[in-house]
Amino acid sequence: MPEQDEFMERAAPYRAELIAHCYRMLGSVHDAEDLVQETYLRGWRGYSAFEERAALRTWLYRIATTACLRALENRARRVLPAGVGLAGDNVSHEAAHEWLEPLPDSYLQATPEDIVAARETVRLAVMTALQELPARQRAVLVLREVVQFSAAEVAELLETTPAAVNSSLQRARARLAEVSAGQDRPAEPDDDARRELLDRYCAAFENADMAALAALLQDDVRLEMPPMPMWFSGRDAVLGFLTTRAFAPPGDIVMVATAANDQPAVAEYRRNTDSIMAAHSIQVLSSVPRSGGAGLAALTVFLDPTLFPAFGLPLTG
Repeated sequence: MPEQDEFMERAAPYRAELIAHCYRMLGSVHDAEDLVQETYLRGWRGYSAFEERAALRTWLYRIATTACLRALENRARRVLPAGVGLAGDNVSHEAAHEWLEPLPDSYLQATPEDIVAARETVRLAVMTALQELPARQRAVLVLREVVQFSAAEVAELLETTPAAVNSSLQRARARLAEVSAGQDRPAEPDDDARRELLDRYCAAFENADMAALAALLQDDVRLEMPPMPMWFSGRDAVLGFLTTRAFAPPGDIVMVATAANDQPAVAEYRRNTDSIMAAHSIQVLSSVPRSGGAGLAALTVFLDPTLFPAFGLPLTG
């Protein structure tokens, strides 16, 4: 078997976890897919010189992490609208920020580190905090606590010392705790309550049933819609916006259940001027348990149809 063919066969099983790794670093599924493609190209070209001094997985992480650090040079962190302005304000022009993107859960299901702690690191609240870290600190934190490399392995990968890795990890943990202060993650509803919530949410939009939607929202619910540079807080403000700007007649919206960032999510198709059901948005829901089921604490609506292929979804329904 030619060396390059052997490389592709051996490296293929790591693709999903490498995309999840690059996503944690970059906050963009599009950029993560591009850099993993670059990683495989570089690995394919350099495989003949690979001397098995490290495991192939470690070698691939070295290439991918280096590519991520290079991509992050002189690049602003990715954010969500709530992180850059007050509720109800037009926080800035769209071009002024790079927005966080969602990650399909399909990239988490195949990863060796598919444990609760690892999955939690891609939740939107945690991802926004991760983006606050300097790039190398972010790399150390992810490699040590998610990928679960040793300090020695990370030191070799980043061409530094184990002592420097441990010091950077301590600073990263402290910084993450600082930016996450007051943002403790609420308890999660059980799977049945989440499924019921998702079904009721989809039905409310498909049937243009504002009362049904209102019954799902917490009093302090938050709505964000990147790349729209504004956000809303509180049931009345959220419902007011959705009533005037988002609802459509019954039959004009189709909602497809999916999952993103270890959270329930929906892909929305909306009838366009040509009467075609076209990709509209990926909506990630943050839910909390409450009496009688689950409630919605936050709606993050990513108004970017180019995300649909990453979720394995067509652009027309």
